[in-house]
Amino acid sequence: MAITTQQLIQWKQQGRSIVALTAWDYAIAQLLDAAGVDLILVGDSMAVVLGYETTLPITLEEMLYHAKAVRRGVKRALVVVDLPFLTYQESLQQAMHSAGRVLKETGAQAVKLEGGYPAIAETIARLVQAGIPVMGHVGLTPQSVHQLGLRQQGKTQETSERILNEAIALEQAGVFSIVLEHIPADLAMQITQKLSIPTIGIGAGQNCDGQVLVTSDVLGLTEKHPPFAKVYTNLRETITKAVQDYAVEVRERKFP
Repeated sequence: MAITTQQLIQWKQQGRSIVALTAWDYAIAQLLDAAGVDLILVGDSMAVVLGYETTLPITLEEMLYHAKAVRRGVKRALVVVDLPFLTYQESLQQAMHSAGRVLKETGAQAVKLEGGYPAIAETIARLVQAGIPVMGHVGLTPQSVHQLGLRQQGKTQETSERILNEAIALEQAGVFSIVLEHIPADLAMQITQKLSIPTIGIGAGQNCDGQVLVTSDVLGLTEKHPPFAKVYTNLRETITKAVQDYAVEVRERKFP
């Protein structure tokens, strides 16, 4: 049975942790789904996988292309797609068009938008009214990298209150879940206890309703990973060694 947004909310009520990871192609998505991941995010973090330094350059067309491949590899997990920078901030019409394309063209079940300021909350409310499931994202929002940097957010009373209020506003707007990125654990716990929808943490401590990491970080494929990520294996090393062994055998005519 495919996982739904309503199931995630039920799992929060039941105290069942939600497992989330990112994917960028068919093969990775198929492996994550078969391994039992609950939510697969086609994140704009994929920009780094494609060689960009930040998430800002990736386009909606690129996101759609990769989201289609991911969706073809998934049978069970809920697939959520990030709307990239400047595909939803200009106007409600732009956001509706971008989100609608994601659902129509990829088969994904939801979109994710960054930020909780009033204009975004209003946009999200209209998307939800139109039948588009939306995941929120507060705390460190990578699309604001040139404004916020990549440092932890919510460390002062003023900023922690702002993030809490943004999370509340997003729930009122109708999001089914919220990503809490790189905020203090006590703030994440406060938000998680305050909301009736699940929180998915990334660098936000263990008291969220679920956790998400960038899969290339988990697999050790990236050269640099954030301090809150855990590397479970080193595929860079494994792949490099396999390719070197192959190259040696070809050059020495041992393969085929």
